[in-house]
Amino acid sequence: MTQLSVTDSTPQSPPRLLAGKKRVLASAFAGTTIEWYDFYLYGTAAALIFDVQFFPSGSELGSRLAAFATLAVGFFARPLGGIIAGHLGDRLGRKALLVVSLLSMGTASTLIGLVPNFATIGWWAAVSLVVLRIVQGLSAGAEWGGSALLSVEHAPARRRGLFGSFTQIGSAAGMLLATSAFFLVQKLLPSDQFESFGWRIPFLASAVLVALALWIRLGVSDAPEFQELKDSGEVAEAPLREVITAYPRVLLVTIGLRLAQNSVFYLITVYMLSYLSENRGDSTSGVAAVMIASAIGLFTGPVWGWASDRLGRRPVTISGLIGIAVFGWVFFAFLDAGPLSFLPIVVILGMNLAHDAVYGPQAAWFAEQFPIEVRYSGVNMGYQLGTVIGGGIMPMVAALLYVAGGHSPWLICGYLTLLCVLSLIAAAAAKDPARRLARSAAGTITTNTGDTR
Repeated sequence: MTQLSVTDSTPQSPPRLLAGKKRVLASAFAGTTIEWYDFYLYGTAAALIFDVQFFPSGSELGSRLAAFATLAVGFFARPLGGIIAGHLGDRLGRKALLVVSLLSMGTASTLIGLVPNFATIGWWAAVSLVVLRIVQGLSAGAEWGGSALLSVEHAPARRRGLFGSFTQIGSAAGMLLATSAFFLVQKLLPSDQFESFGWRIPFLASAVLVALALWIRLGVSDAPEFQELKDSGEVAEAPLREVITAYPRVLLVTIGLRLAQNSVFYLITVYMLSYLSENRGDSTSGVAAVMIASAIGLFTGPVWGWASDRLGRRPVTISGLIGIAVFGWVFFAFLDAGPLSFLPIVVILGMNLAHDAVYGPQAAWFAEQFPIEVRYSGVNMGYQLGTVIGGGIMPMVAALLYVAGGHSPWLICGYLTLLCVLSLIAAAAAKDPARRLARSAAGTITTNTGDTR
């Protein structure tokens, strides 16, 4: 079966081909930015407003858990979206599925901004919210794998980490847009107006952003590698079944690689907001810190992707996982007693140094695990199942562990450490062709220069 080649004999790109690659990178960045903007809007709203707007109850914890449960629903829908998109994407192509995912995500997000609250239509409000969240989950399940593969399959062999990181930084850009939108609305409107209608504005703005991203995405095509496979008629008949039966170990590895990274992401970007609100009476410092870290992530994501091209995916990822394990304990100690004026620095350490070291190389590393015939299905399955286990339930699990730990975060930190151990095992088991390429390039340089050190 065809694997991603570990040689790089690509000649220098002519201007037209170079322009095409730039369009692919722009498509990966713009499309995933809007997809994640929409998806993360929900997480921010769940932490700040959905508990009182859609899930009023006699218990503050009950309302918060209900809001976080609907957040998790979107994550549980992601594997199904990934399965459907993976099957069709391996048979029909990446681009078509990416256009559909972008349209469905934008439609769902815009409608969330129009759903009446509980006071207006009762529990139908919650039902409508859950249905639209499921659509968001299905769309997100289709998006990441297709975008990652489109960028990585167009990349020269020694730049897959860098090219793939443009899909990854779409997550940071989406989070930046989402948190910025809520931050501005909160700052510009009185609290009663924000609770009444202001929170809807970021969701309604999605329609304009989707139109822009769609225009960029329609201008790209599938990579020659996949097009040749499709033209030959050798596409897999049942790619998902083949992934499960022929590549179960690789699937488990990709699931494991997602656990710690996705968990710490949602601890910082979602659970921290409600934690600070409950324990420090502050609902804005966390949003501002996440916004700053997301902006920096636009640069650190490609840096870590580039570093993984030069050093290998495994050493870069392992360093990030160790950082996440240590960060969890420091993070909650700071949230409990540290000066919130320094919160952006702490969040930057967790997001841009530890988290991004794992996330930046991930698109390329996942693609390198599977042959092209089943790559979309394999990448999507591993990524989305790892997302559900690692990130989707994390805010809800964290809320429960906080109570179980006697209103102390030590159980949350221990749980995050356990996930880091599992991800470290997966990193050790994953194949790393980028490291072989880096060593090969270093050997060639040594031979040419006569340096035998």
